Amino acid sequence: MSEINSEIVRELFDEQFASWEQASNNYKALDGVLAKEIQVDGFPFKVQFNPARIVSSAAKVDAKSIQERKCFLCKENRPAVQKGIDFLYKGKDHYTVLINPFPIFSRHLTIPMECHQDQLINGRFDAMLELARQLPDYTIFYNGPKCGASAPDHFHFQAGIKGFMPIESAPLKMKVFYHSPKTTLSRLTSVMNGVIVLESSSVEDAAQVFDKIYSSLKVKEGESEPMMNILCWYDNGSWAVIIYLRSKHRPECFFQEGEKNILISPASVDLGGVFITPLEKDFTKITAGDISSILSEILISNEEFEDTIEKIKSIL
Repeated sequence: MSEINSEIVRELFDEQFASWEQASNNYKALDGVLAKEIQVDGFPFKVQFNPARIVSSAAKVDAKSIQERKCFLCKENRPAVQKGIDFLYKGKDHYTVLINPFPIFSRHLTIPMECHQDQLINGRFDAMLELARQLPDYTIFYNGPKCGASAPDHFHFQAGIKGFMPIESAPLKMKVFYHSPKTTLSRLTSVMNGVIVLESSSVEDAAQVFDKIYSSLKVKEGESEPMMNILCWYDNGSWAVIIYLRSKHRPECFFQEGEKNILISPASVDLGGVFITPLEKDFTKITAGDISSILSEILISNEEFEDTIEKIKSIL
């Protein structure tokens, strides 16, 4: 297993900022991003107006569009100026750590597999835990193929510098539903539905418990895996993993016209408490009610969540 660390990543950013003007300018532009806070059920959501993210928010991810474009995560299609750091997991899974040229975070990474394989987390969750351990200054995240991933045909993680998403530090109302010597599972009881929090001091234990959760989830017809987003970070010898169980890719307001339209395609960062609006009209008008409604729409219902929790408990 190859080792990476925050210092090596810092050097990568320095090198890329010096050699890649577009990326450097996009990171500088973050200083001018408009932001405001909206409280939803006591949780402090940040809302950002970030026009550069239109590339991701409005990305066409239907099968035809994907087939017709070159994969921007494959090495041969990436800009020649884009450099990366190799990360080899268990001697077989080859990843490349890249800076994301269209950032949300002041330090934002994309970590694709070298080979072109579909965006499916099954069998790769332990690699996510290892990345979090080796990059303790970052939160690692995974967007499912129809849960915000703009490259659902090429497996990748992303990572953002810690301290940006409210979910990392805001007090959360949770109820424990499983506990072992090394791992605890809780459910969020406010703000949003369908959220499981996994805390563990063991990679092996966490991976086994995640596999049980994964096997308990429904796969929609025509889909390859249960719809989900995952956040993961490492601190003081243990991992915190937040699993968001989805029912929809995009909310109705994404497709509405006129005043009812809000161009937002929620992914891990939005669910982590930072709603990204690429259009200023949406930044100006979005309310706590809109955020609450969007969350209710895209995450699984309370009834389905209750059934899922019982199913998980029965096999743990």
